[in-house]
Amino acid sequence: MIKFLDLHKVNERFQEAFQKQFQLFLNSGNYILGEQVSKFESEFANYCGVKYCIAVSNGLDALKLIFEAYKVLGKLKEGDEILVPANTYIASVLALSHCRLKPVLIEPALDSFNIDPNELEKHITSKTKAILGVHLYGKLFDVNRLKLFCEKHNLLLVEDAAQAHGAKHLDGRKAGNLSHAAAFSFYPTKNLGGLGDGGAVTTNDYELETVIRQLRNYGRISTNENEYKGYNCRLDELQASFLRLKLKYLDQDNKKQQSIAQFYLNNIELKGVILPACENIESHVFHQFVIRHKKRNELKEYLKNNSVETLIHYPIPIHKQKAYRELNHLSFSVTEKIHSEILSLPIYATLGENEIREIVSVINTFN
Repeated sequence: MIKFLDLHKVNERFQEAFQKQFQLFLNSGNYILGEQVSKFESEFANYCGVKYCIAVSNGLDALKLIFEAYKVLGKLKEGDEILVPANTYIASVLALSHCRLKPVLIEPALDSFNIDPNELEKHITSKTKAILGVHLYGKLFDVNRLKLFCEKHNLLLVEDAAQAHGAKHLDGRKAGNLSHAAAFSFYPTKNLGGLGDGGAVTTNDYELETVIRQLRNYGRISTNENEYKGYNCRLDELQASFLRLKLKYLDQDNKKQQSIAQFYLNNIELKGVILPACENIESHVFHQFVIRHKKRNELKEYLKNNSVETLIHYPIPIHKQKAYRELNHLSFSVTEKIHSEILSLPIYATLGENEIREIVSVINTFN
């Protein structure tokens, strides 16, 4: 069976370095918010091209801290409306709900899977205060059009960059440096993944950075003083040390995944399959390679029977989830079409050439 993602294979090349780093971590006696976290923050900020990086516990907390910090700064208040793509992973919307903001779901563009700029104007109201754009599957959203829309309506633009580490805009800027603030996840499956949970916020805004840094650690401004009702959202030293090691190889791994994606794009010839749009290979780091087919379930089963594991990201859209019963009455035809047709193929840096060719061969024989 060709695994959808073989995390052991992805990480075993770092085994010796991980073990050495663990011993240093153990001997240090400093396990939370120490030297490794500070160095990772500096290195990841430099990688993204931003002034500030705040390492946190996970991607969901990264998003929550951004929006809570904007509330502290008076730029948002409870009940404000935030435009967000309807086909994103539920974490994007949970962050807004937890901050007592109102998510307003927007249809994606069918070709890109990202929020459709043409749909935004239909949903703007006096309560709209921000757009949470998602670089879904590793492909940058339409940065220029969303930025212009935000400038026109005086909105904040926030990136959910949980799947887009290293994705590069045409002007050379990377995900994490394309908005007022961005949230990253370092969940083990990500292009830059730890061996546990982790996340980060990147920004060029000093005030925002200061508040988030305090909020992540109980709202503390000193050992015994708490200015805000904060949280415990800290990245631990061990994960920071692992991420520092893997960050050095992120561009190399992204290029490998882009080359696999290019092979898929050039060689998958199955009738009826719709391949992901990719006008600029550097703007898509292919956290997932997502195809569409009207007989998705049959294709998935066929691949399984021929020893190719696939996944669906995501089978149930947010407005159909029980957690969002208040949205169950809504209809999003593009989103629903996407969720009924998408299928994610294996794509990761250590996937073998023979495995890639086998995947294509099996797909092309589906009838």
